Amino acid sequence: MAEMVNGLFKAEVIYRHVPWRSFEAVEYATLKWVDWFNNRRLQEPGGNIPPADAEANFYAALERSDVAA
Repeated sequence: MAEMVNGLFKAEVIYRHVPWRSFEAVEYATLKWVDWFNNRRLQEPGGNIPPADAEANFYAALERSDVAA
């Protein structure tokens, strides 16, 4: 799984913007991509919602089930 994410990152960020001006430019692009990947990309299997929303929904459902029990 990690190799798949690494390959996706390289294809979407690193190889698209060659040549890079500086290490800082690569670092900043990496931070932006990781933020998008973890917080804003839409996941089709999860109902086309971002991972951060899916995680919030999961924990909200746990809290609701604790109250019902």
